[in-house]
Amino acid sequence: MRALITAFRLPSTIQKVLSLILLSALFSQATLGAEPTYRKGQFIEPAYEGWRQLEDGSYVFIFGYHNENWEEELNVPVGENNFFTPGAQDRGQPTHFLPRRNRFTFEVPVPADWGDKELVWTVTSNGVTRIAYATLARDYVVDNVVIASETGSLGAGTSSPESRSNLPPLVTVQGDRVGEQIVRNIRVGESLNLLAHVDDDGLPKPRPAGVNAITPATELERYLSPPRRSTVGKTNGLFLSWNVYRGEGAVTFDPPQPKPWEDTRTSANSPWGPLWTPPPVPEDGMYSVNVTFDEPGTYVLWARADDGGLFHDQYVTVNVTP
Repeated sequence: MRALITAFRLPSTIQKVLSLILLSALFSQATLGAEPTYRKGQFIEPAYEGWRQLEDGSYVFIFGYHNENWEEELNVPVGENNFFTPGAQDRGQPTHFLPRRNRFTFEVPVPADWGDKELVWTVTSNGVTRIAYATLARDYVVDNVVIASETGSLGAGTSSPESRSNLPPLVTVQGDRVGEQIVRNIRVGESLNLLAHVDDDGLPKPRPAGVNAITPATELERYLSPPRRSTVGKTNGLFLSWNVYRGEGAVTFDPPQPKPWEDTRTSANSPWGPLWTPPPVPEDGMYSVNVTFDEPGTYVLWARADDGGLFHDQYVTVNVTP
């Protein structure tokens, strides 16, 4: 490769770009066997993230998960393959699992007198059973700084006055409610418009872009450079993301939504991906998305407003008829 580059006396910038491509290919081949990754066929690892205490003395256990697949979104209905013990099997857990690591996905309330008992979440997927155990162990206490650190908004073990004063954004889905639930009805193939207002305090401030001029060569270097962090890195900046939380049919969101999961690939439309920039924030704080469903059924859609450090969730139940 290098001989061909030299023989044709290509400009030095192009030589550098081609050399980077070659080195990247060789690096990928060398590391492929050391740490295999999978597009599909793998399992879900439920994760206990920690707990926090509410003002009334009760607690919430916080769970997430790791879908070992990079592309396959698994559906595991509540029941023998997706359940909690002791007590009710359904504790509000997802049944539609997005790819890779999803942290702080949902909370399960438990009473103030929970004591030293365990709450157990069991998930079986693609023939593999995995279990997460939740307790009130002191080293699992979660606060806002822990969330920001674990999701990559902060460096490992660091904080700042800005991060400590940050408040989570507030998302409010517009329109009628049925009791405390937000419910919509739609037919297969029709477009459902969802309008949500997001209010935020502007913290943490988005990290400024680099001031150096970007040339094609330096741009490619940024794409090919490996991460320089000991923990997952996340770009700070407000965004709203709609996704399927429960429901098995294909669902399309227009415009495409930023990913709430840790997709670390370049140009993956994910805050964890290199070169990602937050979308513009509407002046009135109103975010609009059109949703279509390919199959009838009952779906739960999940809206997460995320400022980089903290987040707030809302859910909409959609009854889809033929």
